[in-house]
Order: sequence, then C-alpha cells, then structure tokens
Amino acid sequence: MAKYKITIKNSAAKELAEIPKKDLPKIVKHIQSLAQNPRPHGSQKLSRKEEYRVRQGNYRIVYSVDDKVLTVDVVQIGHRREVYRP
Repeated sequence: MAKYKITIKNSAAKELAEIPKKDLPKIVKHIQSLAQNPRPHGSQKLSRKEEYRVRQGNYRIVYSVDDKVLTVDVVQIGHRREVYRP
C-alpha cells in the first residue's frame, strides 16, 4: 500500500498545541499512522462532508483523504464534546 502524505491545517496545529501533554504522544502517533492506512478500523465517515474521524481516547481527529494525490489533511483535533460543534 502506498504511503500517504499528512498535512495539518494551521487551525488543527493550534488545537494540537492546546492538548494536555499526557495525551499528546498518543494523538501524534495516531496521526502518523494515518500515512499507512488512512481508513483504519474504527474510523467513521462523517455525513456532513467528505471527512473521516478517528477516536483517540477522549479526543477526535477529523481529516479528509485524497486518494488521487495520496494525501491526508488533518482538519480538526479536539475533545469529543467540542469537536463536532460548528
């Protein structure tokens, strides 16, 4: 399987910087694993857009996948109670 390139939006990078230090390594590792498998077991497609989400503890990683260019664009990272709010 081809390796995907991961990009993180500036807003998602700011959200990542605000995550507590104890949760940060697991979230970063989960994001890096998306390069090998952008649709891992447990990921769900969101109904509102062409985006997916994966769970990492109490946090959610929302991202889009472009199979033509082999990129994964991380759109949002946040706590589960806040990540789906507009």
